[in-house]
Amino acid sequence: MHDANSRELYDRALSVLPGGVNSPVRATRPYPFFVERGDGAHVVDADGNKYVDYVMGYGPLLLGHDLPQEVESRIQSQLSDGPMYGAPAEVEVELAEFIARHVQSVEMVRFVNSGTEATTSAVRLARGYTGRDKLVVMQGGYHGAQESTLVEGKSGGVGSPSSDGIPPAFAEETITVPFNDEAAVREVFEERGDEIAGVLVEPILGNCASVGPVEGYLETLRELTDDHGALLVFDEVMTGFRVGGLQCAQGKFGVTPDLTTFAKVIGGGFPVGAVGGPAEIMEGFTPVGDVFQAGTYSGHPLSLTAGLEMLRFAAENDVYDHVNDLGEKLRSGLTDILEDHAPEYTVTGYDSMFKVVFTRDGPRDLSGQCEAGCRQDPECPRYDYCPKNKSDVDAAETERWERLFWPAMREQGVFLTANQYESQFLSYAHTEEDVEETLEAYKEAL
Repeated sequence: MHDANSRELYDRALSVLPGGVNSPVRATRPYPFFVERGDGAHVVDADGNKYVDYVMGYGPLLLGHDLPQEVESRIQSQLSDGPMYGAPAEVEVELAEFIARHVQSVEMVRFVNSGTEATTSAVRLARGYTGRDKLVVMQGGYHGAQESTLVEGKSGGVGSPSSDGIPPAFAEETITVPFNDEAAVREVFEERGDEIAGVLVEPILGNCASVGPVEGYLETLRELTDDHGALLVFDEVMTGFRVGGLQCAQGKFGVTPDLTTFAKVIGGGFPVGAVGGPAEIMEGFTPVGDVFQAGTYSGHPLSLTAGLEMLRFAAENDVYDHVNDLGEKLRSGLTDILEDHAPEYTVTGYDSMFKVVFTRDGPRDLSGQCEAGCRQDPECPRYDYCPKNKSDVDAAETERWERLFWPAMREQGVFLTANQYESQFLSYAHTEEDVEETLEAYKEAL
């Protein structure tokens, strides 16, 4: 596999971009390959190498790199009408109506420009609505590059910043607990329930290897926030309109949050974010309420047109059936491969998301295990070994995954997210042949 052009581009990038990249997750060792173009379910790099792509822009590309003609035509039509106006446009109303029609918890939507901006706005709204300051987040959850959630700390304790440049006072308002630890979150609410504005949680830890909830955990968060007058905020930036189809992950798991953040899929590959919820809470935003939120590019007509037309296409075609069936087939195949080659490893993921976690321990007898990815089933022989929180993923062979496995898969022509933590995604452009090729690559690399 040749990489001279990517190496040269990286050398140039180091002179003008910090670390040669614009997001640290792209800084693969010894240097990243540079993509020249997308092609359906593939990407082609600057040296002409072609890969089956399971990064899919880190989640937004539900349809793959080639948009259906009708979707592309409507995006082109919007572009010809002008990129933006500084005034409302009909597409803002149409996409908000689409989201509200399909997501049970949403009556109103405020569009922003990214997932980070969405979660920042949701946290501010929760604090403004409740008149409280404390925020509960999950260790291993990721809610964008914002001050309130770039926090680390012991379970139930006041956090400390996980990045330079964040004053400790920001982190002092954030309480961290392990995902799936019901006792820990109950203790926090017993001690400080009247100070807590909300719980911010990903229904699935998308930036922590697609770890899913144990039975009853999300329901416990719903119960505790209700009992203590706090808001339950689902971060569906990654899972929204991907897991659970048009109802999102909250529909799949049957738990209704007070607020939901969206991004990725609702922009169809263009920058976008959103906060959604009932009118009573959402009207806390200015200009109706007193919680300030604004943005020059918010509700950008090009991004919203791309998202709306992609979601309409998904609603009117077999997109979710296709990607979910492929996800089931891929996770099932990976489970079989691991049983033969690395029985201690764990397959995770839901619908069109997946990951193999290099867990270190497991039972010898795997009969009766979850067949297509961990479902946190207490009856599964792997239940006690499957990752349930960030500590469990941290304890996996993360260096082996990054230093040996990821490069080996690239050599096999498969593009995966670059570390043990980031989820991977299927698209409508993927085929059964892609999945079979990928399974053979996993078998070879493992």
